Amino acid sequence: MNDETLNIIDVKYAKSGESTKTDEMGMREMQRRAFEKRSSNHLLIKAPPASGKSRALMYIALDKILNQNKKKVIVAVPEKSIGASFANEKLTDSGFFADWVVQDRNNLCLGTGDDKSKVKSFVKFMQNDDNILICTHATLRFAFEDSDLDIETFNNSVLAIDEFHHVSVSENSRLGDLLHNVMNDTNVQVIAMTGSYFRGDAVPILTPEDEAEFDKVTYTYYEQLNGYSHLDSLGIGYHFYQGSYLDDNALDAVLDTNKKTIIHIPNVNSKEATQVGKHEEVQRIYDIIGEWQSQDSETGVELVEDKNGVIRKVANLVDDDPNHRAKITRYLSETAREDIDAVDIIVALGMAKEGFDWPWCEQALTIGYRASLTEIVQIIGRCTRDSYNKTHAQFTNLIVMPNGTSEDIQISVNNMLKAITASLLMEQVLAPNFTFTPRTSPDQKAKAGEVFVKGLKKPPTDRVKQILATELEDLTAAVLQDTQIQRAAANGHTGEYMKHLQSKIIREKLPGLTEEEVDVTRQYLASNLAFKTAKVTEDGHKKFITMANSFVNLDDLSIDLIDSINPFQRAFEVISKKVGSDVFRVIQDTIAGSRIDMNDEDALALVPQIKAFVVAHNGKYPAMNSQDKNEKLLAQSQAYLTARYTKWQKDKAPESTE
Repeated sequence: MNDETLNIIDVKYAKSGESTKTDEMGMREMQRRAFEKRSSNHLLIKAPPASGKSRALMYIALDKILNQNKKKVIVAVPEKSIGASFANEKLTDSGFFADWVVQDRNNLCLGTGDDKSKVKSFVKFMQNDDNILICTHATLRFAFEDSDLDIETFNNSVLAIDEFHHVSVSENSRLGDLLHNVMNDTNVQVIAMTGSYFRGDAVPILTPEDEAEFDKVTYTYYEQLNGYSHLDSLGIGYHFYQGSYLDDNALDAVLDTNKKTIIHIPNVNSKEATQVGKHEEVQRIYDIIGEWQSQDSETGVELVEDKNGVIRKVANLVDDDPNHRAKITRYLSETAREDIDAVDIIVALGMAKEGFDWPWCEQALTIGYRASLTEIVQIIGRCTRDSYNKTHAQFTNLIVMPNGTSEDIQISVNNMLKAITASLLMEQVLAPNFTFTPRTSPDQKAKAGEVFVKGLKKPPTDRVKQILATELEDLTAAVLQDTQIQRAAANGHTGEYMKHLQSKIIREKLPGLTEEEVDVTRQYLASNLAFKTAKVTEDGHKKFITMANSFVNLDDLSIDLIDSINPFQRAFEVISKKVGSDVFRVIQDTIAGSRIDMNDEDALALVPQIKAFVVAHNGKYPAMNSQDKNEKLLAQSQAYLTARYTKWQKDKAPESTE
């Protein structure tokens, strides 16, 4: 096995500076785009980390208070440390018409008060003439659930929810239930902000009915990174290791102490966690860095001399002692954000992910796969801020190799599929958007970013046009997260079965569409998925695209070709080179041996293919032991339907009587 990290994604950007330029009001590109929608009743801002969402909210909220007659703005963040992003700002210094000022008594992310005291402060705010309050998601829930405030009290207010992906329609999501009630029972205006509008558990964030109420502002990861002034490349890679990540061939192989680094150690219940405990793991990481020297009693920062004899300043966010946690988080938010020399390495477990601002970070090392793809996006966002000290940002995920037992192989294969999914999802997020257009004649000239596809249908309704304009990336993310599609793709299935699975996701995410609308949406979804993981080259006046190891003239691109693509193929090929042929063969065998997830709908969708197979093979039915993956899938479907039919016959038969 090669111990070097191999990047699945290595993206270069134009470094145009567009995303960091400000206008006469001090607004950057994304903030201008959001401010144009400042009169919306419900606004969803989808923009990556470091794009300026916090300040965009300040601009909009102040306009709503001063120009739209709104009485109060409530800003809710997932954890107290993120509240620092909404601290006082003298916006007038940059040309805006007002400053963002929050009274200390109304910043409930400050101090150490308990939940009851914070709810009391929340109630006082709602009853006085103050305008702006900052609190956590939890405090917001408690205020709605445990106070005597009537829901009508919130009328004429603005509710801003940061890191909106914490909301969901799950019956266990009290925040989601709260939001639904507010939207239906008051005139509260909602501003929702998120860097990744999808959840790792694939539970929808809003009901389709509630989501339809939102205007949307989308600013892509690609727009953000392409417009930086300093950072011009990003690598996303996976380092597979054997044994413990604390051994020489794992963390030590990828940690460069010359770079500003965040290390996220594995969850204590994960396969990658050691048996020594989280605090001992941190001490072992110090040993890998070098030799521990001392700790600053005022800040909590620890000094460790690395193997090159350089003193490195390390912040330990794994230590959950309240006094230490308070000191180190305050130091990180007040000093380390401004002073590049304040900290060199941060070691964390559950912290330093979403909303954490450390612009100097050059590499993020994450041990153990995170179950949530949202979490991966957030962690990557820690190292993608634009800063003069870096031109390249690197995210590396360390994943343990299988050691040969059946259970270990199953877990490792599952992690492998998740790793591939994460890399593909990020590739979709990081790539430029393309516009797909049906080819109607050979003489058509493509505009910049436009791709002609033979056989691609035109959007039949305004609803489909709107979906293609605003929902295509979210649908792509849903496809890449779907475990059934992951398994099918890992088994090499494309064509009709993949089309069926993609269509099923569209119906689930966008209920109420006609079959024609679903079919057309699926074609554009498949095009988006296939094209962003393909490579385009130029040869003279001709452009060629490499898809599924096929070298195709771009003028000959068709929807039939796109539907034959396995979007996971390139990532599989890259990872296979990384883990070695023997290990990858074990992984492939494990995948091949696992039964495709199937239900009645999925099996029935394959019936036409089974019939066509029987006709084509002179009455022979597909065989379960076939080496052809598609024939094996058809045989599994036939076996499933036979078993279901047998059970149905048995259930409907009358009970025998003597």
